[in-house]
Parts: sequence; structure tokens; C-alpha cells
Amino acid sequence: MHIDEVLSTTRAVRRRLDPDREVPVELVRECVDLAIQAPAGSAVARTRFVVVRDAELRKGLADLYSDVYRNSYRDSPGYIGRVPTSDPAATRRQQRTALSADALERALHEVGTIVIGCLDGVRLDGVPAMTSASLLGGVLPAMWSFMLAARARGLGTCWTTMHLARERDAAELLGIPYDRVQQVCLTPVAWTVGTDFRRAGRPGVDEVVHWDGWDATRAGPEPLQGVLRSP
Repeated sequence: MHIDEVLSTTRAVRRRLDPDREVPVELVRECVDLAIQAPAGSAVARTRFVVVRDAELRKGLADLYSDVYRNSYRDSPGYIGRVPTSDPAATRRQQRTALSADALERALHEVGTIVIGCLDGVRLDGVPAMTSASLLGGVLPAMWSFMLAARARGLGTCWTTMHLARERDAAELLGIPYDRVQQVCLTPVAWTVGTDFRRAGRPGVDEVVHWDGWDATRAGPEPLQGVLRSP
């Protein structure tokens, strides 16, 4: 698959995950091998991948995810189906995405592989933005590289941070040392139903590039309201 196709068609796969086909361990290892080539601050690779394949552990993790999704997120202002927009087309897209998000909550109980990306060696609770951006800047590219590698192999992934509202419980379940290892995101890994993924609806280049400074006349997304609170 050409790199441009991988970059433009790696979607958040929720409804098209196929839990009936087992993902070989070797494919997961190949994706991790490529992912750890991502940039690492100060040349220290702090990204760690917790690959969960044990059925009991997967169920426990999926239960934590479902608890947050059903009892906190689903009725919150931040739920994708409730985020306000003045664009009817955008509203329709949000409603479709909401149905897809609902499907992931169910699918997570079925897929055979779940991967959690972690930052090893430090927690970022309450640290300055520069420190947070610098250290997360090592994990996030690695996880995205993992997802791109998975796409190139016919596998579907979906970036989610939902379970982090129960991060300490997940750490206890999986034996992750909470005081020095921060979980950053979670993704299911599964074969996809079909491989014909397309580019997403996104703003055009001229809508998102600000040349030589911020253009205050350029319209942007509506500000987030009431969702940036601690769990």
C-alpha cells in the first residue's frame, strides 16, 4: 500500500472490526517494531505497549471502558452526538460517528487484541504544558505509527482515551505501576470487514493553514464547552 494511501485511509475502525478472525502475534510484533522507530525525545524511547490478549483481562478492561462510556460519557456534553454545530452536514456526520462510537463500546468486548500505549518513567499529572507536550510527543507518534502499520497489514484500529477515567483500575488489573507509568491511549486491533476505507471529510488546506501568524478572520471549530474537566 502506498504511503499516501495509508496516511489518508487509516480510519477509526469501530463497526467494521472482525472479532472472528484471530490476529497473529507476529503481526502485532511487526507493528510494534515499526512503531518504535517514531521520534523519541532526547533519543530515549519511553513508549511501551501493553498488548492484552488474555480473555479474562480483555473482559476486565472492556468492562472498565463500558462503565465510563455508559455512566459518564454517553450523557455528557462531550458525547459526539451532542456536541453543538451550526452546520447540518456536520451534525449528520456527528450522529453517524456517535453510532460508530456506540458500536465500539460493544465491540471492545469481542476483539481478541487490545493495545494500550504507555509513557514509561514519569506521570504528567498537573505538569506544565511544555513538559506534557514534550513527553507525550514521544508516545503519540509511536502509537500512530503502530496504527499506520496495522492499516498496511489489513488490520483496523481506533484511538480512544475513554478508559483513562478508570486508569488506576486498569493499571491494577494489568499490573502497570501507576506511579511511574502513564497510560496514554487504547486501541482494539482486529482484521477489518473489507479494506475499502476512504479519505475522511476534513477542512481544506486553505482552511487550516495560517501563513506567517494567526489569521483571526479565519473561521475555526466551535469552542469546546463543559468537557475539559477531570473525571
